[in-house]
Amino acid sequence: MTDADVHALSGAYVLDALTDLERAAFKRHLAGCATCAIEVAELQETAARLADGAWSVPPPALRDKVFAEVSRTRQDAPVAAKPVRPPRSRRLLTVAAAVILAAAAATGTFAVQERRLDDQRTTAAAESARVTEVLAAPDAILRTATSASGVRLTVVTSAARDEAVLTMAAERAAGTDRTYQLWMLDGSTAINAGVLPVGTTSATRLVSGAASADAFAVTIEPSTGSPVPTLPPVGQVSVA
Repeated sequence: MTDADVHALSGAYVLDALTDLERAAFKRHLAGCATCAIEVAELQETAARLADGAWSVPPPALRDKVFAEVSRTRQDAPVAAKPVRPPRSRRLLTVAAAVILAAAAATGTFAVQERRLDDQRTTAAAESARVTEVLAAPDAILRTATSASGVRLTVVTSAARDEAVLTMAAERAAGTDRTYQLWMLDGSTAINAGVLPVGTTSATRLVSGAASADAFAVTIEPSTGSPVPTLPPVGQVSVA
């Protein structure tokens, strides 16, 4: 192996793409070559940065699923073949292509995540602005009631905006596999105003179409919610 060949192995060394003999030879060369040492350090830093946006912790069950699938998949019998070592130039091209693909995947994943976060921030900001507008409306009316079950409902309505801000606070969670569900009552019609996540004991919801509402209520429902309220409600406040 010539000196020129050894100098060209820094990229493959960083990506662990050398044979045992090439790695041993390059390590000996690296100990006395400041240029290669600097290049290796820079390439290692670059590779680490490329991986930052793409890594993720695999789910705990992934290993068991992979081994289960392997046990069900029929394996081909091994076929003896004479090993063919590709030219060094081809190996280096393969390494370069892998680095480029890894960088592209990391960039794409980061862009998708950022776009989703931006959408969530935009939606949350818009709803927060609407809540503020209801609370500050000239015709805003606040009503509150606390039930014997320890559920407190507070509602601010604006007839001009046809909206209401409904806040619920409970002393305890609804129970195992149960949750609280909010309702707007318009005569004999109950309109779903939000199913809370299991375990949640407080929430604030912006409700549209509230000008014709008679009352707001909260019931205890299955974890996925119900199409109609399970009576009796555990909390209710009249706005009529």
